[in-house]
Amino acid sequence: MPATDKSILKRLYFVAGGLVLFAAAVLFKLVSIQVVDGQKYIALAETRTTKLFTIEPNRGNLYSDDGSLLATSVSKYTIRFDAVTVSDEDFRENVKPLSDALVKLFGKTSSHYQQMLRKAKQNKNRYALIARNLDYSDYMAVKDFPLFNKGAFKGGLIIEQKSKREHPLGKIAERSVGYERVDENGYRTRVGMEGAFSEYLSGVAGKRWKQKIAKNQWKPTGTDNIIEPKDGYDVYSTIDINIQDIAHHALLGQLEKYKADHGTVIVMETKTGEVKAISNLGQTKEGKYYERLNYAIGESHEPGSTFKLMNLVAALEDKVVDTSTVIDTEKGSWKIYRHRVRDTKRGGHGELSIAEAFEVSSNVAFAKMIHNGYKDDPEKYVNRLMSMGIHKELGLPVKGEGTPVLRYPGDKGWSGLSLAQMAYGYEVSLTPLQTLAFYNAIANNGELIKPRLLKEVKEWNKTIEKFDKEVLNPAICSQETVRKVQQILKNVVEKEHGTGHGMYSSNFSMAGKTGTTQTNYVSKDKDKYEYISSFAGYFPADNPKYSCIVVIHKPDKSVGYYGADVSGPVFKSVAQKVYATSPLIDEVNVEEEFNTDLDKAYQSYFANAQKEYNEIPNLKGMSGMDAVSILENLGIKVEVIGNGRVRHQSISQGTDIKKVKKIVLQLS
Repeated sequence: MPATDKSILKRLYFVAGGLVLFAAAVLFKLVSIQVVDGQKYIALAETRTTKLFTIEPNRGNLYSDDGSLLATSVSKYTIRFDAVTVSDEDFRENVKPLSDALVKLFGKTSSHYQQMLRKAKQNKNRYALIARNLDYSDYMAVKDFPLFNKGAFKGGLIIEQKSKREHPLGKIAERSVGYERVDENGYRTRVGMEGAFSEYLSGVAGKRWKQKIAKNQWKPTGTDNIIEPKDGYDVYSTIDINIQDIAHHALLGQLEKYKADHGTVIVMETKTGEVKAISNLGQTKEGKYYERLNYAIGESHEPGSTFKLMNLVAALEDKVVDTSTVIDTEKGSWKIYRHRVRDTKRGGHGELSIAEAFEVSSNVAFAKMIHNGYKDDPEKYVNRLMSMGIHKELGLPVKGEGTPVLRYPGDKGWSGLSLAQMAYGYEVSLTPLQTLAFYNAIANNGELIKPRLLKEVKEWNKTIEKFDKEVLNPAICSQETVRKVQQILKNVVEKEHGTGHGMYSSNFSMAGKTGTTQTNYVSKDKDKYEYISSFAGYFPADNPKYSCIVVIHKPDKSVGYYGADVSGPVFKSVAQKVYATSPLIDEVNVEEEFNTDLDKAYQSYFANAQKEYNEIPNLKGMSGMDAVSILENLGIKVEVIGNGRVRHQSISQGTDIKKVKKIVLQLS
C-alpha cells in the first residue's frame, strides 16, 4: 500500500476515534443528567411552569352594637377563556350558543362575542377576558352557559375570585369603620375598627396551584384548592354608629377651625365600659383630615392638667390635704430649686382652697400640694397612684395600646423636681383612653372598668369569644373621696371661676377637667412651643351615663390653644347631641342649646342625607364634609378645592344625576 494511502487511512482512524470519544462523552452526560441531576432539572422546570398561589380569605362581617352591618366582604368574579384546551369540534358546536347566552347577561351582540371567541381560538389565547366583577348569581349563571358547562379543561372556563369590602351604610359609616391595606412590600396600614379588629376579621389564607400560560399570566390547575381558605370571624362591636358620627363631625369642625395637626374623641358608657364612639383624625399635607392612626389607644403623651384629678384623689386618700385646705399661690409663680412653676393667670389667684385650686387649675397650688406633702416619702405618692392602676396598660383585646409612663423614685429621669412636675401632668404619660378610664371610674363611683370595643366574635351563629364587663378595680378610692371630687368636677363647669365655665348651660349638666399641655418646652425659643388641648369628663353630672375625652394636638396658637377653648366645645357638642337622642331626652330641656351653628349644621346634614335625589341638590352653604358625604353616597366622584363651606359647585342644581360622573366643589 502506498505511503500516501497509509497516511490517509491513519487520519480516518484518528477522526473515527475522535467521533467515538465525543459520542461516549455525550452519552455519559445524558446518563449523568438523567440519573444524577434529573430530579433537579425536573423540579426547576416545574417551578417555571407551575406555582403555588395564595388565596385570600373573605374578611368577616363587622357589626355595630345594634346589629347594623358596618362592613362585609362580597365576592367578585372574573371570567376568562382558555381557547387551547377546547377541542375544535366542541368549539364549533358551542361558539354561537355561548355567544347568544353572553348577550342575555352582558349585552352587546352575538356577533361581537363570536368574533372575540374565534379570535381567541385562532390566536391560541389561553387567557381571554370575558367579564369582570360579576356577583355570585351572575357567576353561577355563566358556569351553566354552553361550552363553559363542560368545565375548566373541556370548556376552557377560567374563574378568578376576589373579595371586595363594602359598607352598607355608605361613606359616613365607611370613614368610621376604617380599613386594612397591604402595600407591595407587605406593609399593613390599619385604620379605624377594621384595623383594630383585624386579628379576628382577617381569616386564614388558602393555597392553590396555577400554571404559567404566558408572561405574567397564570391559570388555576384542577378544580380543588391545596389548602382551603378560612374566612374571618364576624365581629360585633360596641360602637353606636349615630354617636360615632356625632363625635366625628364635632371633632372635624374643631380641627378645621384651629388648623390642628390631629385629634381624638372617645365616648364610653359609664356603667359598662362599652366604647360607643372612637374617632381619630389626622391632617394630611393637603390640609384635609382622615382616620390616619389610632391616637386614642396608641398615642401616649403627657396629659397636663387632666392628671390633676389623679393627684387630687391621691392627696385626699393619703390625708395630705382636705378639699378645704388653703394654699397660697404666691402671685402665680413658685420657685422650686432652679425651676419656676407658673399659673396661666398673671398675678396668680392668691390664697385658694384645694377645691378652688382644682377648679381654676392652679399649677402652683398642685405643685406645692404634692411636693410638700410627699417630699419626705415620694414612694408613698407613687405607690398610691399605682394602687389605682395608673401605671398599667388596660389590656385591650386590640393591638397597639400605648404604655403608660409613671416613674418611681430612683428610676432614670427622677429628680427633685419630679413631684412638682407630676403634680400638674408632666413627667408622666398616658393614652387618651387610659385617662378616660380613670375619669369614668370617678363617674362610676370608684369602680374602674376595662374599656370595651368588642361585644362578641362569632363564626356564623357560633360564639367564638364573648366580651363581658370586666372590673379592673372595684374601688380606686374611698366613697368619701369619690363624692368630693365628683362635686369639684361639676364645679369646674358650673362655677364662674371654673376653667370649663364657658361650657356651662343651666339646662344641661356636665362635669370634667380642662387640660393644656405644653410640648417642645425644652426649647428656649417660645415660637417653637406647641400645645395639646384636652377635656375629660362625663355627662350628665348627676347619675352619669357617658364619659368622654377630647384631645387635640398642635392647634394653631394664633387661633387658640387652651383646653377649654379648643377641646371643650367638642365635648359639649357631643354631650348635647348624644344625651338629647338618648331615652332620657324627656327629662332634660336642651332647646336653648340647639341654637348653635354647629347644631344647625348637624341637623341640616341629616335632613339632606336622608333625602332621595334624582337631581343634583343645592350644596351652597353646606359644610364641605357634609356635601362630600351626600354626593359620594349618590355615587358621584367629588373634587374639593379649599376648606370650609361650599361656595360654588361645578354642576348646577337640578341637573339629572344620571348625567353626572364628577363634580367640583369650591370651599371657603
